[in-house]
Amino acid sequence: MNIRLDKFLADMSVGTRTEVKKIIKAGRIQVNNKVVRDSSIKINTENDQVLFDNTPVLYIEYEYYMLNKPAGIITAVSDLKESTVLNLISSVRKDLFPVGRLDRDTVGLLLITNNGELAHRLLSPKKHVDKKYYVELDASLTQEMCQKLREGVSIEKNVITAPAKLEILDAPDCKRVVLTIQEGRFHQVKRMFLAVERKVVFLKRMEFGPLKLDENLKYGEYRRLNEKELKLLEEYIKDTDMEELCTRELCTREL
Repeated sequence: MNIRLDKFLADMSVGTRTEVKKIIKAGRIQVNNKVVRDSSIKINTENDQVLFDNTPVLYIEYEYYMLNKPAGIITAVSDLKESTVLNLISSVRKDLFPVGRLDRDTVGLLLITNNGELAHRLLSPKKHVDKKYYVELDASLTQEMCQKLREGVSIEKNVITAPAKLEILDAPDCKRVVLTIQEGRFHQVKRMFLAVERKVVFLKRMEFGPLKLDENLKYGEYRRLNEKELKLLEEYIKDTDMEELCTRELCTREL
């Protein structure tokens, strides 16, 4: 990939765009063993060698972070008045964003990345990506309510949710459950329980696709995805792509 030298250095956390321009002008950057003072030159991230004060700068195109989102923080890239999930991530990269959203008072697993294609695939309704939540309710669920949630409930006019998986954690009280859905409608989990006259008093996302929340992360803490998690993501996307392709081919043959 060809990219401007100043953007390359800024993306790799050498400094802000303003700072790296000064570093380049000072002659502290070498490209292929030659000092470069022009911040606008294009470099090839795969073939060119870049040194900062004689130390190699390796290009990482994508970054992936697992955040244990705390309550009271909004899921957004930026906001003029309130703190956002990106304020919790220590990075000079300007292209990071949260994959999907969690409500202000919802906590738990949130993926932060700059890989737009991956985000699109994970959020696409066609991919049927599982999202697992731990839920605490204000009152007990009845068997009838549980069956409705599993079959799909009406959360607004002409909108019925897809079938969900529901696991009761505290029978016979039935006030603590694990809900797994494959959609991502606005306030969907809360609205599903409101549809059966129950209110969510605590909501935590535990899993998103193949990713499981690292319980060692305290609220507000984050870490980079490890190699195992990155491989799981890669394999998961391939599997969902193949499933969608097979479904599309089956529908074509039936037509």
